[in-house]
Amino acid sequence: MNFCTLFDSNYMSRGVALYRSLEEQADHFHLYMLAFDDNCADVLRKLNLTHATVITLKLFEDEDLLRVKKERSRGEYCWTSTSSLILYCIKTYELTHCTYLDADMYFYQSPRILLDEIPQNCSVLITEHRYTKQYDQSIKSGKYCVQFMYFRNDTNGIKVLNWWRDACIEWCYNRMEDGKFGDQKYLDSWTTQFEGVWELQHLGGGLAPWNCQQYQFSREKNTLIGTEKKTELDFKPVFYHYHGLRFYKKNKSIFADKYYLISIAVRKYFYYPYLKKIAAVEKEIAGVNNNFDPSGRKPYNEYLKELLFNGYVVLVKRNLLKK
Repeated sequence: MNFCTLFDSNYMSRGVALYRSLEEQADHFHLYMLAFDDNCADVLRKLNLTHATVITLKLFEDEDLLRVKKERSRGEYCWTSTSSLILYCIKTYELTHCTYLDADMYFYQSPRILLDEIPQNCSVLITEHRYTKQYDQSIKSGKYCVQFMYFRNDTNGIKVLNWWRDACIEWCYNRMEDGKFGDQKYLDSWTTQFEGVWELQHLGGGLAPWNCQQYQFSREKNTLIGTEKKTELDFKPVFYHYHGLRFYKKNKSIFADKYYLISIAVRKYFYYPYLKKIAAVEKEIAGVNNNFDPSGRKPYNEYLKELLFNGYVVLVKRNLLKK
Protein backbone atom coordinates (compact mmCIF):
# COMPACT_ATOMS: atom_id res chain seq x y z
CA MET A 1 0.00 0.00 0.00
CA ASN A 2 1.38 3.38 -1.04
CA PHE A 3 0.43 6.54 0.83
CA CYS A 4 1.45 10.19 0.73
CA THR A 5 0.98 13.14 3.06
CA LEU A 6 2.35 16.64 3.59
CA PHE A 7 3.11 18.81 6.62
CA ASP A 8 5.59 21.32 8.06
CA SER A 9 7.57 21.50 11.32
CA ASN A 10 4.55 22.77 13.29
CA TYR A 11 2.57 19.68 12.28
CA MET A 12 5.38 17.15 12.51
CA SER A 13 4.18 15.37 15.65
CA ARG A 14 0.88 14.64 13.89
CA GLY A 15 2.60 13.44 10.72
CA VAL A 16 4.93 11.09 12.59
CA ALA A 17 2.03 9.83 14.73
CA LEU A 18 0.21 9.01 11.48
CA TYR A 19 3.25 7.03 10.35
CA ARG A 20 3.44 5.16 13.67
CA SER A 21 -0.25 4.23 13.42
CA LEU A 22 0.34 2.78 9.95
CA GLU A 23 3.32 0.91 11.34
CA GLU A 24 1.06 -0.64 13.98
CA GLN A 25 -1.89 -1.44 11.74
CA ALA A 26 -0.77 -1.81 8.12
CA ASP A 27 1.17 -4.53 6.38
CA HIS A 28 3.59 -3.78 3.51
CA PHE A 29 3.05 -0.02 3.37
CA HIS A 30 5.15 2.98 2.34
CA LEU A 31 4.44 6.60 3.24
CA TYR A 32 5.79 9.41 1.05
CA MET A 33 6.14 12.55 3.19
CA LEU A 34 6.35 16.00 1.61
CA ALA A 35 8.22 18.22 4.09
CA PHE A 36 7.05 21.82 3.79
CA ASP A 37 10.24 23.29 5.28
CA ASP A 38 13.92 22.34 5.53
CA ASN A 39 13.86 21.66 9.28
CA CYS A 40 10.97 19.25 8.80
CA ALA A 41 12.86 17.36 6.09
CA ASP A 42 16.05 17.25 8.16
CA VAL A 43 14.35 15.86 11.28
CA LEU A 44 12.33 13.30 9.32
CA ARG A 45 15.53 11.98 7.75
CA LYS A 46 17.21 11.72 11.15
CA LEU A 47 14.26 9.71 12.50
CA ASN A 48 15.14 6.97 9.99
CA LEU A 49 11.54 5.92 9.38
CA THR A 50 11.91 2.53 7.69
CA HIS A 51 8.78 2.66 5.56
CA ALA A 52 8.93 6.33 4.58
CA THR A 53 10.45 8.52 1.88
CA VAL A 54 11.05 12.21 2.62
CA ILE A 55 10.38 14.61 -0.26
CA THR A 56 11.62 18.21 -0.17
CA LEU A 57 9.89 21.17 -1.76
CA LYS A 58 12.95 21.65 -3.98
CA LEU A 59 12.42 18.20 -5.49
CA PHE A 60 8.65 18.49 -5.65
CA GLU A 61 7.81 21.96 -6.91
CA ASP A 62 7.47 22.50 -10.65
CA GLU A 63 6.96 25.65 -12.73
CA ASP A 64 3.18 25.64 -12.36
CA LEU A 65 3.31 25.34 -8.57
CA LEU A 66 6.03 27.98 -8.20
CA ARG A 67 4.07 30.35 -10.43
CA VAL A 68 0.97 30.29 -8.21
CA LYS A 69 2.77 29.95 -4.86
CA LYS A 70 3.11 33.69 -4.33
CA GLU A 71 -0.64 34.14 -4.93
CA ARG A 72 -1.70 31.66 -2.22
CA SER A 73 -1.53 31.69 1.56
CA ARG A 74 0.47 28.91 3.23
CA GLY A 75 -2.70 26.92 3.87
CA GLU A 76 -3.99 27.48 0.35
CA TYR A 77 -0.67 26.36 -1.08
CA CYS A 78 -0.88 23.13 0.92
CA TRP A 79 -4.31 22.52 -0.60
CA THR A 80 -2.98 23.42 -4.04
CA SER A 81 -0.16 20.90 -3.61
CA THR A 82 -2.25 17.87 -2.61
CA SER A 83 -3.23 16.68 -6.08
CA SER A 84 0.25 17.46 -7.40
CA LEU A 85 1.83 15.39 -4.63
CA ILE A 86 -0.24 12.31 -5.47
CA LEU A 87 0.65 12.68 -9.14
CA TYR A 88 4.33 13.29 -8.31
CA CYS A 89 4.54 10.12 -6.22
CA ILE A 90 2.85 7.97 -8.85
CA LYS A 91 5.11 9.25 -11.64
CA THR A 92 8.42 9.60 -9.78
CA TYR A 93 8.28 6.28 -7.96
CA GLU A 94 6.36 4.40 -10.68
CA LEU A 95 3.56 3.40 -8.32
CA THR A 96 0.56 1.31 -9.33
CA HIS A 97 -1.55 3.38 -6.94
CA CYS A 98 -1.28 6.04 -4.25
CA THR A 99 -3.59 7.13 -1.41
CA TYR A 100 -3.43 10.64 0.02
CA LEU A 101 -3.76 10.95 3.81
CA ASP A 102 -4.22 14.10 5.88
CA ALA A 103 -1.40 14.29 8.41
CA ASP A 104 -3.76 14.72 11.38
CA MET A 105 -5.33 11.28 10.97
CA TYR A 106 -4.67 8.17 13.06
CA PHE A 107 -5.38 4.54 12.14
CA TYR A 108 -7.01 2.00 14.45
CA GLN A 109 -7.37 -0.77 11.85
CA SER A 110 -5.54 -1.46 8.61
CA PRO A 111 -6.43 0.89 5.74
CA ARG A 112 -6.49 -2.22 3.57
CA ILE A 113 -10.02 -2.77 4.90
CA LEU A 114 -11.08 0.41 3.09
CA LEU A 115 -9.04 -0.15 -0.07
CA ASP A 116 -10.41 -3.68 -0.47
CA GLU A 117 -13.85 -2.13 -0.81
CA ILE A 118 -12.96 -0.54 -4.18
CA PRO A 119 -14.53 -2.45 -7.11
CA GLN A 120 -12.22 -3.66 -9.87
CA ASN A 121 -13.84 -1.28 -12.36
CA CYS A 122 -13.12 1.79 -10.19
CA SER A 123 -9.88 3.79 -10.15
CA VAL A 124 -10.60 6.51 -7.59
CA LEU A 125 -11.87 6.42 -4.00
CA ILE A 126 -13.32 9.47 -2.21
CA THR A 127 -14.80 9.79 1.29
CA GLU A 128 -17.88 11.69 2.42
CA HIS A 129 -17.83 14.12 5.31
CA ARG A 130 -21.00 12.39 6.59
CA TYR A 131 -21.86 15.56 8.47
CA THR A 132 -24.06 15.40 11.54
CA LYS A 133 -27.18 17.32 10.48
CA GLN A 134 -26.59 20.44 12.58
CA TYR A 135 -23.00 20.71 11.31
CA ASP A 136 -23.70 20.21 7.61
CA GLN A 137 -21.33 22.45 5.63
CA SER A 138 -21.71 20.64 2.31
CA ILE A 139 -22.77 23.79 0.47
CA LYS A 140 -19.57 25.59 1.46
CA SER A 141 -16.96 22.89 2.07
CA GLY A 142 -18.28 20.12 -0.16
CA LYS A 143 -19.88 16.70 0.24
CA TYR A 144 -16.49 14.96 0.26
CA CYS A 145 -13.40 15.46 2.39
CA VAL A 146 -9.85 15.53 1.04
CA GLN A 147 -8.56 13.22 3.77
CA PHE A 148 -8.34 9.68 2.37
CA MET A 149 -8.22 9.58 -1.44
CA TYR A 150 -7.06 6.66 -3.56
CA PHE A 151 -5.92 6.89 -7.20
CA ARG A 152 -5.01 3.94 -9.37
CA ASN A 153 -2.32 4.46 -11.99
CA ASP A 154 -4.53 3.71 -14.98
CA THR A 155 -6.34 5.73 -17.64
CA ASN A 156 -9.34 6.72 -15.51
CA GLY A 157 -7.35 7.37 -12.34
CA ILE A 158 -4.78 9.61 -14.01
CA LYS A 159 -7.50 11.41 -15.97
CA VAL A 160 -9.24 12.46 -12.75
CA LEU A 161 -5.96 13.31 -11.04
CA ASN A 162 -4.72 15.48 -13.92
CA TRP A 163 -8.07 17.29 -14.07
CA TRP A 164 -7.96 17.97 -10.32
CA ARG A 165 -4.36 19.20 -10.41
CA ASP A 166 -5.10 21.57 -13.31
CA ALA A 167 -8.17 22.90 -11.50
CA CYS A 168 -6.19 23.51 -8.28
CA ILE A 169 -3.39 25.27 -10.15
CA GLU A 170 -5.98 27.56 -11.74
CA TRP A 171 -7.97 28.24 -8.55
CA CYS A 172 -7.50 27.08 -4.94
CA TYR A 173 -8.38 29.60 -2.24
CA ASN A 174 -9.87 29.59 1.26
CA ARG A 175 -13.15 31.11 0.14
CA MET A 176 -16.32 30.26 -1.74
CA GLU A 177 -16.41 31.45 -5.32
CA ASP A 178 -18.49 30.25 -8.27
CA GLY A 179 -19.25 26.91 -6.60
CA LYS A 180 -15.61 26.33 -5.63
CA PHE A 181 -13.90 26.10 -2.24
CA GLY A 182 -10.21 25.24 -1.83
CA ASP A 183 -9.29 21.92 -3.41
CA GLN A 184 -12.32 20.19 -1.96
CA LYS A 185 -15.54 21.34 -3.69
CA TYR A 186 -14.12 20.07 -6.97
CA LEU A 187 -14.85 16.53 -5.76
CA ASP A 188 -18.63 17.09 -5.60
CA SER A 189 -19.16 16.30 -9.29
CA TRP A 190 -16.71 13.42 -9.72
CA THR A 191 -19.16 10.51 -9.43
CA THR A 192 -21.09 11.87 -12.43
CA GLN A 193 -18.27 13.70 -14.23
CA PHE A 194 -15.89 10.73 -14.43
CA GLU A 195 -16.03 6.98 -14.77
CA GLY A 196 -14.72 4.70 -12.04
CA VAL A 197 -15.09 6.91 -8.96
CA TRP A 198 -16.08 5.00 -5.80
CA GLU A 199 -17.60 6.55 -2.68
CA LEU A 200 -16.37 4.87 0.51
CA GLN A 201 -19.13 2.95 2.32
CA HIS A 202 -17.35 1.76 5.49
CA LEU A 203 -18.47 3.88 8.46
CA GLY A 204 -15.09 3.34 10.13
CA GLY A 205 -13.34 5.39 7.46
CA GLY A 206 -13.75 9.12 8.00
CA LEU A 207 -14.64 9.50 11.67
CA ALA A 208 -14.17 13.15 12.57
CA PRO A 209 -15.44 15.92 14.88
CA TRP A 210 -18.19 16.83 12.39
CA ASN A 211 -19.79 13.36 12.41
CA CYS A 212 -18.80 11.53 15.63
CA GLN A 213 -22.09 12.61 17.27
CA GLN A 214 -23.89 10.00 15.14
CA TYR A 215 -22.11 7.08 16.82
CA GLN A 216 -21.71 5.38 20.16
CA PHE A 217 -18.36 3.85 21.06
CA SER A 218 -17.36 1.05 23.40
CA ARG A 219 -14.49 -1.36 23.92
CA GLU A 220 -15.08 -5.11 23.76
CA LYS A 221 -12.15 -7.43 24.55
CA ASN A 222 -9.63 -4.69 23.68
CA THR A 223 -11.41 -3.99 20.38
CA LEU A 224 -12.89 -0.55 19.75
CA ILE A 225 -16.45 -0.80 18.44
CA GLY A 226 -18.60 1.93 16.92
CA THR A 227 -22.39 1.78 16.62
CA GLU A 228 -24.40 4.03 14.33
CA LYS A 229 -27.24 5.38 16.47
CA LYS A 230 -29.70 5.61 13.57
CA THR A 231 -29.32 2.02 12.34
CA GLU A 232 -27.68 0.30 15.34
CA LEU A 233 -25.10 -1.00 12.85
CA ASP A 234 -21.78 -1.98 14.46
CA PHE A 235 -18.42 -1.27 12.83
CA LYS A 236 -14.74 -1.08 13.72
CA PRO A 237 -13.20 2.41 13.50
CA VAL A 238 -10.45 2.42 10.87
CA PHE A 239 -9.25 6.00 11.22
CA TYR A 240 -10.15 9.20 13.04
CA HIS A 241 -9.44 12.63 11.57
CA TYR A 242 -8.28 14.99 14.34
CA HIS A 243 -9.17 18.11 12.39
CA GLY A 244 -9.12 21.30 14.45
CA LEU A 245 -7.10 19.85 17.34
CA ARG A 246 -4.94 22.68 18.66
CA PHE A 247 -2.05 22.66 21.11
CA TYR A 248 -1.10 25.44 23.52
CA LYS A 249 1.62 26.23 26.02
CA LYS A 250 1.35 24.80 29.58
CA ASN A 251 0.30 21.43 28.15
CA LYS A 252 -3.18 22.59 27.12
CA SER A 253 -5.21 21.60 24.08
CA ILE A 254 -8.60 22.19 22.48
CA PHE A 255 -10.00 19.15 20.74
CA ALA A 256 -12.05 20.66 17.93
CA ASP A 257 -13.60 23.80 16.51
CA LYS A 258 -16.20 25.48 18.68
CA TYR A 259 -19.06 24.20 16.51
CA TYR A 260 -18.58 20.56 17.44
CA LEU A 261 -19.65 18.84 20.65
CA ILE A 262 -17.33 15.94 21.48
CA SER A 263 -18.84 13.27 23.75
CA ILE A 264 -17.16 11.79 26.82
CA ALA A 265 -16.81 8.44 24.99
CA VAL A 266 -15.11 10.04 21.98
CA ARG A 267 -12.73 11.86 24.31
CA LYS A 268 -12.01 8.64 26.20
CA TYR A 269 -11.47 6.32 23.24
CA PHE A 270 -9.94 8.74 20.74
CA TYR A 271 -8.67 12.10 21.99
CA TYR A 272 -7.01 11.19 25.30
CA PRO A 273 -5.09 8.20 23.83
CA TYR A 274 -4.14 10.31 20.80
CA LEU A 275 -2.68 13.02 23.04
CA LYS A 276 -0.52 10.35 24.68
CA LYS A 277 0.66 9.21 21.24
CA ILE A 278 1.52 12.81 20.32
CA ALA A 279 3.47 13.22 23.57
CA ALA A 280 5.45 10.05 22.81
CA VAL A 281 6.22 11.28 19.30
CA GLU A 282 7.34 14.65 20.66
CA LYS A 283 9.90 12.86 22.85
CA GLU A 284 11.03 10.83 19.84
CA ILE A 285 11.53 14.01 17.80
CA ALA A 286 13.30 15.78 20.69
CA GLY A 287 15.81 12.95 20.63
CA VAL A 288 17.10 14.22 17.29
CA ASN A 289 16.22 17.93 17.56
CA ASN A 290 14.82 19.68 20.64
CA ASN A 291 15.16 23.23 19.31
CA PHE A 292 11.59 23.57 18.02
CA ASP A 293 8.02 22.61 18.91
CA PRO A 294 6.80 19.85 16.56
CA SER A 295 3.18 20.47 17.61
CA GLY A 296 3.16 24.21 16.93
CA ARG A 297 1.88 25.23 20.36
CA LYS A 298 0.19 28.62 20.57
CA PRO A 299 0.50 31.05 23.52
CA TYR A 300 -1.41 30.20 26.70
CA ASN A 301 -3.44 33.43 26.58
CA GLU A 302 -4.89 32.30 23.24
CA TYR A 303 -6.00 29.09 24.93
CA LEU A 304 -7.84 31.08 27.62
CA LYS A 305 -9.59 33.20 24.99
CA GLU A 306 -10.62 30.08 23.03
CA LEU A 307 -11.80 28.36 26.20
CA LEU A 308 -13.96 31.28 27.26
CA PHE A 309 -15.47 31.67 23.80
CA ASN A 310 -16.05 27.94 23.35
CA GLY A 311 -17.72 27.77 26.76
CA TYR A 312 -20.03 30.60 25.77
CA VAL A 313 -20.94 28.90 22.47
CA VAL A 314 -21.70 25.58 24.22
CA LEU A 315 -23.88 27.39 26.77
CA VAL A 316 -25.85 29.10 24.00
CA LYS A 317 -26.30 25.78 22.16
CA ARG A 318 -27.60 24.06 25.28
CA ASN A 319 -30.06 26.88 25.89
CA LEU A 320 -31.26 26.70 22.30
CA LEU A 321 -31.72 22.93 22.55
CA LYS A 322 -33.96 23.42 25.59
CA LYS A 323 -36.34 25.65 23.61
